[in-house]
Amino acid sequence: MDTLTRTDPADMLVHSGLLTDLYQLSMLQAYHFHRMREAASFELFFRGLTPERSFLICAGLETVLQWVQQLRFHPHELHWLASTGRFRTDFLRMLARLRFTGDIDAIAEGTPIFANEPVLRVTAPIIEAQLLESRLLNLIHFQTLIASKAARCTLAAGDAGLVEFGLRRAHGAEAALYASRAAYLAGFSASSNALAGLQFGIPVTGTMAHSFVQAHAAEALAFERFAAANPEQLVFLIDTYDIEQGAYRAAAVAHTLAARGIRLQGVRIDSGELAPASRRVRAVLDAAGLTETKILASGNLDEWRIAGLRAVGAPIDVYCVGTALSTSSDAPALDCAYKLVEYAGRPTAKRSPGKASLPGCKQVWRSFDPSGRIQCDHIALADETPAQAQACRTEALLQPVMRAGVRLSPPQTLRMLREQCLQHLDSLPDRLRPLDAQATLEPSVSSGVARCLPREPRRSPPAPHGAEAQTWA
Repeated sequence: MDTLTRTDPADMLVHSGLLTDLYQLSMLQAYHFHRMREAASFELFFRGLTPERSFLICAGLETVLQWVQQLRFHPHELHWLASTGRFRTDFLRMLARLRFTGDIDAIAEGTPIFANEPVLRVTAPIIEAQLLESRLLNLIHFQTLIASKAARCTLAAGDAGLVEFGLRRAHGAEAALYASRAAYLAGFSASSNALAGLQFGIPVTGTMAHSFVQAHAAEALAFERFAAANPEQLVFLIDTYDIEQGAYRAAAVAHTLAARGIRLQGVRIDSGELAPASRRVRAVLDAAGLTETKILASGNLDEWRIAGLRAVGAPIDVYCVGTALSTSSDAPALDCAYKLVEYAGRPTAKRSPGKASLPGCKQVWRSFDPSGRIQCDHIALADETPAQAQACRTEALLQPVMRAGVRLSPPQTLRMLREQCLQHLDSLPDRLRPLDAQATLEPSVSSGVARCLPREPRRSPPAPHGAEAQTWA
């Protein structure tokens, strides 16, 4: 068995420089060959918002910083690169020594962001900065995607609870973990994913499956046996056969359990018309004196169904959201980019139609109205201070998080980031809060950034037949 097979895949994800696109390594070899070692600045941003999103919630920064600190090429990886025949020995020796020594500035996780705003800036020798592109996009894009979907659920749910149920339909183990993290960041209160509890300190919760009820001769017996083995945070799944009858059986078992000091915390409905079903269940529970027993609902929920159930007054206390959240089913991808904005002190920009980028190292300034709601965003060069910074409460969103490859402060807890995200959601203006909001916030761009934009190139006259290919003046 070779070394690559014996290596733990999770460990490879955390530490490996090979988690990149091949063309990154080809460019790195060319930079190395031509001794291009000057500082480069790359910025990560979202080109535009899909029609289904009036804002995004940036997420994934902590994961990025951990990966950057541990980034390296291991001997078996370098051996594999050498075996491809694509890479020079001196280049591979350089990769063996490579560690990230640069700077990172970023917008805090949980902050609402809009189109073309740099979420993160990397400044480092060009080989180091270029190498980060693929994995940074992978980490920031996915967690921002899920956090943005979760934030919409949070706004729709109001004061109801939210639990993330998406593990089984997430696109792989890492996606399931990061979906749990992003959902909790954006306002969910718990997850069904046990490993997310260990990994991130997220509260974990769960009920039972229909199979447990089916494995018993009677539904009430299943409830009794489940309670005997799991007396804490007890929730029964009551829709295996008939929802209303399940509620009656749960209520009867709850009275028996109460005599033994066991309290039924809740019942879950996973199918059917949830609004009328939850009303019938609430009536059964209340008539049995179980007014404190909560009703949980699951089964293909998303922010739209949650909003609809709340609009008709369905007595549901907790919404459990799975597939629609962990796959962001209505908007499964965002247009995310990581572009060179400065090299060797020279501003650069991409001019491709529909994919143009803004040049120079930039800052995002956010202004707030007197009530604390977001008023406008302004993209300026990093060394500019816009006039509105003196006119009203304004914050610079990009802040230093790493210098010379070293973090500037220890990581914040995910619970603290969640609290900050909820405060940020409160700052959204009213026009951006509806699920069907047709508006978004369009950041303005400073005159300094505009002056750095490359001028329209001028073509030389066509070359005579047989001459060299045309050049740019």
